[in-house]
Amino acid sequence: MSVSQTKAIELYYWPTPNGWKISIMLEELGVPYDVKLINIGKGEQFAPEFLKFSPNNRMPAIIDPEGPGGEPITVFESGAILQYLGRKFSQFYPSDERARVEVEEWLMWQMGGFGPMLGQNHHFRVYAPEKLPYAMERYLNETHRLYGVLNKRLEGRDYVAAGEYTIADMALIGWAQGWERQGMDLGEFPNVKAWMDRLGARPAVQKGLEVGKAEREKLALESDKDAQKVLFGQRAT
Repeated sequence: MSVSQTKAIELYYWPTPNGWKISIMLEELGVPYDVKLINIGKGEQFAPEFLKFSPNNRMPAIIDPEGPGGEPITVFESGAILQYLGRKFSQFYPSDERARVEVEEWLMWQMGGFGPMLGQNHHFRVYAPEKLPYAMERYLNETHRLYGVLNKRLEGRDYVAAGEYTIADMALIGWAQGWERQGMDLGEFPNVKAWMDRLGARPAVQKGLEVGKAEREKLALESDKDAQKVLFGQRAT
């Protein structure tokens, strides 16, 4: 069943691998959306008004003014947002149960492994004030293992799940963009490289990855020590 969207979905976002998941999805769907930048380097994710609907002080989050029953709904956590949008618009998230389970397996694989482990790798390689060889090697090796899992999965496949382009691919592509800074050599993972090229040729993926790019470049985290304190010196309150 086709669903139209007359009011813009509010996307609370910063251009990171998790944010890109949703900007790509919304571009693929072709529905109206308004970007509400949450500058994570300035601590805007801790604003009380944002915490009301994103209690883990993380972006992305959305507010859909045309949610179930025509009433607004808020959704936080990138994987949950992808699933919600996929169900609502009946796109990129198959309704067949076997196909849907396959998509969910790889979506959860990304949420539980490919994202967090690559993030830790990047943190200890780039941002950590003290270079800890054990941590660097630990997460570098795990990143390499995960790329190997993805490479094997993509052998003979154009997309990661269900024989079609889905939210699982959208969840993964943003994280894979950082392969070089993660210390990976794509020459070792030819199926991943071919998949990245395939997705990178999609206009919606290109547009989704561009959302907020100028603002990300301005932040320049590598030299902004105040931003790093905000991001990595957080304490529960």
